[in-house]
Amino acid sequence: MTSNLTSLAELGWQPHFQQHLSLEEWDEAIPAKIIEQYRSEVTVATEAEIFNISLLSSMPELVVGDWVLLDREHHFLRLLDRKTCFARKAAGTRLKKQLISANVDTAFIVSSMNEEFNLNRIERFLSLVNESGAEPVIVLSKSDLSDSPEIYTAQIQELDSFLPVQAINSLDPESVTQLIPWIIEGKTIAVLGSSGVGKSTLVNTLLGEQRQSTSGIREDDDKGRHTTTRRSLIALDAGGLILDTPGMREIQMADSQDGIAATFADIQACAQQCKFADCQHQTEPGCAVREAVQRGDLDQRRLDNYLKLIREDALNSASLSERRAKDRALGKFYKHTLSQANQLKGR
Repeated sequence: MTSNLTSLAELGWQPHFQQHLSLEEWDEAIPAKIIEQYRSEVTVATEAEIFNISLLSSMPELVVGDWVLLDREHHFLRLLDRKTCFARKAAGTRLKKQLISANVDTAFIVSSMNEEFNLNRIERFLSLVNESGAEPVIVLSKSDLSDSPEIYTAQIQELDSFLPVQAINSLDPESVTQLIPWIIEGKTIAVLGSSGVGKSTLVNTLLGEQRQSTSGIREDDDKGRHTTTRRSLIALDAGGLILDTPGMREIQMADSQDGIAATFADIQACAQQCKFADCQHQTEPGCAVREAVQRGDLDQRRLDNYLKLIREDALNSASLSERRAKDRALGKFYKHTLSQANQLKGR
């Protein structure tokens, strides 16, 4: 991020954060926003300067977009309550929830209009965004390579007629101006999507320069490679901040019940008419959801994906809950052991 940001408002400071400060903190502490994240340190921006602070074991988990309070010597004081937060189950088999970013106002979910276009994947990203509390906007890229972009936009609108969707050519600045309504001073935008869909190209066009490296989609399978390797927050000349995240090959649901419910609100509403409150929408009698599929009012693909995400979320949430319980038990054991050791030393 360049140092042309001169006010907290331009950095994304909002009343939400102000109301969580005491009068003493407002007078004495320095609000700082995390704009870049590394393994052992983060880069922060204040009204006056940009600098790095080391991550210590005593600190809470910090991510790009977080607001923190520092003292006059730039020592960490505390993390301010997040307005929104992106999180997912960590990739692989690790029983851990991974934070992605915080205090994002709008999320551009990018999907290319080619063989890689996948409604199931879009619904997965939508569930992640809805769970975070940010506003989702579907950005369909590579419109210059598609003969019928309206076919793709129609499929998105069938998911939710109120869901904003824009078909653009990420390489064309004039085409990208369709996204201007969401690029507002003080607002933060996240760019999400699988590898190779054009996220970095979109960021570069919005910035007007080659800031993020890009790579084309492989011709044999329409799939891309990772080009962004770290999360960073970048100031846009038109106003606002944009977050570019590494392409995520694997996004597993965990503790995302509300996000899934919001993404599949039509199925949730239909399920209220089922005969049994605990209906699993399989073979139960009086299932209003299955009846809607049979009538053609609900797409079988959408129902299958909903059930898949629900099962995945339930499994991962249970695993994470079990891990947390074990960690708490282990912590109590360590404290008890340490207490006994101290008592023996005092004899």
